[in-house]
Amino acid sequence: MGAIGNVGVLLVNTLGGLYLLAIMLRFLLQVARADFYNPFTQAIVKVTDPAVRLFRRIIPGYRGLDFASLLLALLVQCIATTLLISLSGFGIPGAGLVVSWSVIGLLSLVLNIYFWGMMISIIASFIAPLSGHPALVLIRQLTEPLMEPFRRFLPSMGGLDLSPIFVFLAIQIIRTMLILPMGVNPAVVLGL
Repeated sequence: MGAIGNVGVLLVNTLGGLYLLAIMLRFLLQVARADFYNPFTQAIVKVTDPAVRLFRRIIPGYRGLDFASLLLALLVQCIATTLLISLSGFGIPGAGLVVSWSVIGLLSLVLNIYFWGMMISIIASFIAPLSGHPALVLIRQLTEPLMEPFRRFLPSMGGLDLSPIFVFLAIQIIRTMLILPMGVNPAVVLGL
C-alpha cells in the first residue's frame, strides 16, 4: 500500500468513523430516550438527519426504535469496510462476508460507546459529581439504562455504586463471546 492508499485509509477511518459514531449515537440516544433538546443531541441529529430521512421513507420506526438509523449505519459500515479492504490492497470478499463483518463492527462500536461512556461517567462523578454540563448529562442519560438492571439486584453499599463493574464485565463477556472468535481484521472494519 502506497502513500495514496495510506491517506485513503486515514480519511475513510476518520471521516467514516466519525459519521458512523454520530449515526450510532443517534440510534442509542433514541433507545435511551435521552433529552432531544440537549445541544449535543441536536448536533448529532443535524449531522445525520439528511441521510436518515431518506431511509425513513422506506423503513419506519417501531416503538421508539429508529430502524432507518440502524440500516444507514449498516450501509455506511459496509461501504467503509469495502473501501478499507480495497485501499489496503486486498481482494473484496463476497457481500455476505462484508455484511457480517459490518454487523460485528457495529456491535463492537456500540460496546465501545458504552465502555467509554461509562469511563467518562465514572471519572466525572469524582471530578464534578453534580455537573449540569450538557455532554455529561447526555452521557448519564445514555449509560443509565445499562446500569439500572444491575442496581436492582445489588444491595445498597452506602453510596458506593458497584453497577459499573458489572456493566464492564458484561461488555467484556460480550466482546469475548461474540466479537473475538469471529477473527475480523480490525484494520478493515470501523469500530473494532
